[in-house]
Amino acid sequence: MRAVGYRTPGAIERPDALEDIELPRPSAGGCDLLVEVKAISVNPVDTKVRTRMGPADGAEWRVLGWDVAGTVVEAGPDVTRFSVGDAVFYAGDLTRQGANAEFHLIDERLVGHKPHSLDWAEAAALPLTAVTAWETLFDRLDVRRAVPGSSSILLIGGAGGVGSIALQLARQLTELTVIATASRPETADWVKSLGAHHVLDHSRPLAEQVSEAGLEPPGFVFSITHTDDHLPDIIKLIAPQGRLGLIDDPKTIEISPFKQKAVSVHWEYMFTRSMFRTPDMGRQGDILEELSRLVDAGTIRTTLGERLGTINAKALIRAHELLESGKARGKIVLEGF
Repeated sequence: MRAVGYRTPGAIERPDALEDIELPRPSAGGCDLLVEVKAISVNPVDTKVRTRMGPADGAEWRVLGWDVAGTVVEAGPDVTRFSVGDAVFYAGDLTRQGANAEFHLIDERLVGHKPHSLDWAEAAALPLTAVTAWETLFDRLDVRRAVPGSSSILLIGGAGGVGSIALQLARQLTELTVIATASRPETADWVKSLGAHHVLDHSRPLAEQVSEAGLEPPGFVFSITHTDDHLPDIIKLIAPQGRLGLIDDPKTIEISPFKQKAVSVHWEYMFTRSMFRTPDMGRQGDILEELSRLVDAGTIRTTLGERLGTINAKALIRAHELLESGKARGKIVLEGF
């Protein structure tokens, strides 16, 4: 089968950063589904793995890709929720080969039925960011449990993949006032179109902007990007007894200044459940099924930002370059081979 992979981790500028390759077609066993990949989306995790991790032990190549929409072509003997021919979408498992390939193996517990109202690319844009956003809001920050004296949430980095879906979930599924950040006119317009009540500029001090706008201290802060830069402001602006969620990789994070406000800090990592095979691993499949229903009901819309053509090394290199530039809006998707 055709795939895109690499042998040696490194910068995207290297001539062998990503290559078109041929691999054996896998077979489904146990709880696995074999999915014919119709579309994939590219995420920051792809770029991070590409620079840090080589092939797994015994493998010649590492294949990236953790956002998929496709069709089930084989089901293992222990599969109970899906059948051959089902259209599915999912984010995958970091401990296994990724989905930048014609066929991909995935545990059914991590999979949801694709929304009927979306095409393959629109569906592939959603799983990783949606599961990340859902787990952050409802499993980690528990936003349905109020912070005394506050009814708002601040999303730092509201125009990216995770921010775009977190904003919609917070606006549509809670009564919170949603404050999002964006630094360019086009990204500010984007977050407004997704339902943000207020938009701040994260290139300027955030605490001052919250005060100048007459906004209450947010009880919840979801720091999606550049937490290192924004931490002093978050300490100032978050409400007493507030909750901070983050997903990025700050070099250091000093949380002792939060003690006086009794702020709790929650780290979200979408791959934790699959990486450690936690007893609630199937929650990710449940989240995707609920997301699919919300999309088909018109409550949530896809965060597809740009279609970059077919799945091949040249297009994926371009996608990685766009992500690393920090200028992507919404999700970058590639379709078919």
